[in-house]
This record gives sequence, structure tokens and C-alpha cells, in this order.
Amino acid sequence: MGGHSKIEIPDWKSYKVEDVPELMRVKEALAKKGLKDPWLRNEVWRYHPSFGGSTMNITKIMLARGFKYGLGLTAASIAIEYAYAAAFPSDDHHGHGHHDDHH
Repeated sequence: MGGHSKIEIPDWKSYKVEDVPELMRVKEALAKKGLKDPWLRNEVWRYHPSFGGSTMNITKIMLARGFKYGLGLTAASIAIEYAYAAAFPSDDHHGHGHHDDHH
């Protein structure tokens, strides 16, 4: 019922700490101290390419996600500010450099 296809759950054996350099560094650092993390394998899925990949890839994705919109909005904001300043010039008589004229 519902027409949904069956969700395919990946085999847990496909996720290996040895396939992820970042986690291997953690494993080796722990081993130097005589420690072992039995749950480290549970973090491997985070580094899988379908989820985002390595820390560097995740960082690139996070930084680039809204960059084009941010850059466009910044450019538009600056253009609007310059257009407003040109259309409505300030007639402020108390501007910079006129300290001794009238007080």
C-alpha cells in the first residue's frame, strides 16, 4: 500500500574505518595512547561520498552553499547604495572639514 518502493539498507560491512583517512588518524592517535574506540566504525557513513565525503568536501559544500547568492546580494546592495547617493545627493552642511565655519 502507498506505492513506495522498499528502502534499501546498506550492509554494515561496507563501512570500514580503513577506508577513511581522517578516522584512521583518530584510530592511530588512540592506539598510541593504548586506547581503542569500538564505536569509531559508526562514524564511517558520514565520510561516504553519497553523504558528502571527506571533511574537506563537507567544508567546501558548507562554504559554497550560499556564496553565489551572498555575492549577488552584496553587489546589488552596493549598486543600490551608489545609485541612491547619485540620485539624492546629501546637502548636509555639517560634513567633514567644515569645523570652523559656523558654531
